[in-house]
Amino acid sequence: MAEGREVQWLDIGEHQAGQRLDNFLLARLKGAPRSLIYRIVRRGEVRVNGGRARADQRLVSGDRVRVPPLRLSPAEAVQEVSDNLKNLLAGSVLSESRDWLVINKPSGLAVHGGSGVKIGLIEALRQVREDLDFLELVHRLDRDTSGVLLLAKSREALLSLNEAMKGKRMDKRYLALVQGKWPPRRDFVSAPLERFEAGNGERRVRVASDGKRSRTRFALQEQFAETALMEAEPITGRTHQIRVHAAHLGHALLGDAKYGSRRGEHLARSLGLQRLFLHAQALTFPDPRSGRAVTLKAPLDEELSTVLEHLRRQ
Repeated sequence: MAEGREVQWLDIGEHQAGQRLDNFLLARLKGAPRSLIYRIVRRGEVRVNGGRARADQRLVSGDRVRVPPLRLSPAEAVQEVSDNLKNLLAGSVLSESRDWLVINKPSGLAVHGGSGVKIGLIEALRQVREDLDFLELVHRLDRDTSGVLLLAKSREALLSLNEAMKGKRMDKRYLALVQGKWPPRRDFVSAPLERFEAGNGERRVRVASDGKRSRTRFALQEQFAETALMEAEPITGRTHQIRVHAAHLGHALLGDAKYGSRRGEHLARSLGLQRLFLHAQALTFPDPRSGRAVTLKAPLDEELSTVLEHLRRQ
């Protein structure tokens, strides 16, 4: 837990330069929740070079950051990383360079804490990898989605990878098991999406004529009696895009508690599937240092592999 009884003075080096103040504090004050970080910055308790600062302020090499004493209640503190989670993350590293780290994210682990989540993957990795001065998510995966997740180990790498993503030079491929028989010649889904808040306060996404332009490419991999294994490539990067587009066609993903159907629930139970069948199987991105294309693939976990083996035997 990041708790101190004395004021801390933190000097910004070249590796931290360009980082937002809130992200710098989250990485340094392990155990401090995001809400606390914003509160102490807003109150002026955090100072940069003796002056008040904003949470989104970019730090410069040579800056000196004053951090007040922190006293966290047990309910407020970010959860410490358990030995099981440490071992899980250590075994999930697919590849690593001086500039980036690629993880095969487990299903059920949020990429970051907040909204009732005590600890996410990024907070856990920052606790485990104390050798790293900088670690940030390049993109995100839904909590229940597994697979390839890319993180940057320097500000320069993060900017380079973000530019690659904006410039459509990053290729993402997913595997999804959907209900029903996939229609012939159905390759692309173009349906605008909008985010909304459901009656219970839950945030969801739906197809709407005035939503944001959204496009997904689907390619049939295997057709089974009542389900189909699809490769999905999100051309745009909207929240829950693959899940909503598939459901919009009447082919909801199995194990999807948000957008699934009763028939899909029945099929999932019959297969012993207890999670969302959506897996980020491959990611291609330009290396920030050399510019060469890097392609990394993540194997399916045991549960998803077992489901496919069962289907292939039927």
